[in-house]
Amino acid sequence: MKLVLLGLSPLLLANAAAAQEVTLKAATAFTENTTYSRPFERFISRVNEDGKGILRINYVGGPKALPPFEIGNALKGGVVDMANAAGAFYTNLMPEADAWKLTERPMSELRRNGGYAAMAAIYAQKLNAIFLARLVDNNPFHLYVNKPISTPDLTGLKLRITPVYRDFFQALGGTVVQTAPGEVYTALERGVVDGYGWPISGIFDLGWHEKTKYRVDPGFYTAEVSVLINKNSWDRLNEAQKNVLRKSAERGEGDAVAEFGEENEREIGRQAAAGIKTIKFEGAMASAYVAKAYQAGWDGIIRQSPATGAKLKELFQKAQ
Repeated sequence: MKLVLLGLSPLLLANAAAAQEVTLKAATAFTENTTYSRPFERFISRVNEDGKGILRINYVGGPKALPPFEIGNALKGGVVDMANAAGAFYTNLMPEADAWKLTERPMSELRRNGGYAAMAAIYAQKLNAIFLARLVDNNPFHLYVNKPISTPDLTGLKLRITPVYRDFFQALGGTVVQTAPGEVYTALERGVVDGYGWPISGIFDLGWHEKTKYRVDPGFYTAEVSVLINKNSWDRLNEAQKNVLRKSAERGEGDAVAEFGEENEREIGRQAAAGIKTIKFEGAMASAYVAKAYQAGWDGIIRQSPATGAKLKELFQKAQ
C-alpha cells in the first residue's frame, strides 16, 4: 500500500476553510529533542505549518508526560491522538509489532508487496490505530557490554533489554532485564546490568557513553520508530486534514533511510572518540551471529502469532 498524496481540490479547500481547526494531542516514547524523537518533531512542525487554520498537533512530550511502555494503551484508548513509538513499547497489545525490526526490504517495497497492508490490518484490530509512516529506518542495533567477550556467548552476562532483544540475547545465553530507557544509566552505574541492546545512534543523548566500554559488531536488525494515529481520531478528520498528515508522513518516511545512513557514520566516529572500543566478530562467526539474531527474532514472532508471523516473515525478509 503506497502513501498517496492527493491534491487538495478547490472544494476540499473550501470545506477546510469553513471547518474549525482540529487539534491532535501527540506524545513520543523517547525523550524530547533526542535522536528518536527529532524526526517526529520535524513531522509535527511540517503539519503545523502546512495545516494552519485546519489542523494543529499539540505535542505534550516524552516519557515525563507518558511512560514509554504505556504509550500503546494511551493511543488505543484515545488518551493521545498520535504517538511516536517503536513497536517494542506496545508488544503487550500487538506482539506482531516487534516484526518491524526484522524488515529486510525497504518500506517502499513493503507498501507494494502487501507487507504494510498486513500490518495495517493488525494495527486497526489490536491497537485501534493507523500506521502513518516509519520515521526511523536503516539504523542497526548493537550489543554494548562492559565486560570483554570474544565469541557470541553471553552466558553470565546480565543485559538490559526491551522486547527487541529478548529472544536473541537469551538464545546466546544472556540473562535479560527489561527497563525503560530512562533507567539504563543508573543500572549501568550500579552494575545491575553488564550491558544493553541499543541502536548505533542515541547513546550520547542519554549519557550512556559514560558507562559503556565496548560495542559489539556487526549490528543486527534495524531500528523502527513510527508515527501512529488513533483510528477514531483519524476518522474524524476531513480529507484536507488527512492530506496534511499524509504529506508530512510521506516526506518523513522517504527521508529516513538516507538520514540514518549518515547518522550511523557520525555515531561510529563519535563512539570511538569517546573511548568505546569495538569487539568485532568476523567471517563465519559474524555471519552466524547475525543469522542467529534473525532466527531468534522470527521464532519469537511466530511463537506468539503463528499464522500471521509466518506470513510477515515471507513478506519482510529479503528475497532468498
